[in-house]
Amino acid sequence: MQPLHLLARCSTLPGMGGTPGWRETKKQRTRHALIQHAVRLFTEQGYEATTIAEISTAAEISPRTFFSYFRTKEDVLFFDHETRMARALAILAEPRPDEAPARLLRRALLDSVLAESADNQLAAELATTRTALVNAEPALQARELHLLFATQRELAHALHGAYPGLDLVDAAAAVGAMVGAVTIAAATARAAGDDEDAVRAAARHAVDLVLDGLDTLGRPARGRRR
Repeated sequence: MQPLHLLARCSTLPGMGGTPGWRETKKQRTRHALIQHAVRLFTEQGYEATTIAEISTAAEISPRTFFSYFRTKEDVLFFDHETRMARALAILAEPRPDEAPARLLRRALLDSVLAESADNQLAAELATTRTALVNAEPALQARELHLLFATQRELAHALHGAYPGLDLVDAAAAVGAMVGAVTIAAATARAAGDDEDAVRAAARHAVDLVLDGLDTLGRPARGRRR
């Protein structure tokens, strides 16, 4: 289990004396401490056996405060989902001039996965432990699959919104191909024992393998009903 060293890395923002910037930094520290204590407890005594009260006590917060950070115990393990999704959707909302749909999708996926952020850094450090926990718990596997499906559906609608002339089914197929490539490539590299730099390189390579076929995205398809 990784030590709680990320807490020391959270930069102190200007105006520490009770300004909004300082409060946000403190909130992020508490959130990351909560995540790391939860993962530690899940690993030591099992996911099902660990209670929200125990996680809260370890992180020195109340159970009531826990729910201001996460809705459920499951959500703690998927803490980076919302920030990555928000980043990807923001990118999809603003295509560059003359940017092809597949290129925009590539940029959104890779930027959200590879972005320099505290959540992404923590996710990278906990990746192996989190994967082991998810693989061992059917409830977590179900949650992961639900998030994956919901993510792809939302990304497909966002891509379609960025290019109204793009068929929604084509957009969904493109998202499925690219997200699937990133997901399985990263998981395979991690299972092989690769470090996180190699995992990220595998994700980039997987996207680029798919990209050639998707460069036709947005062109009229032959023989398909519109």
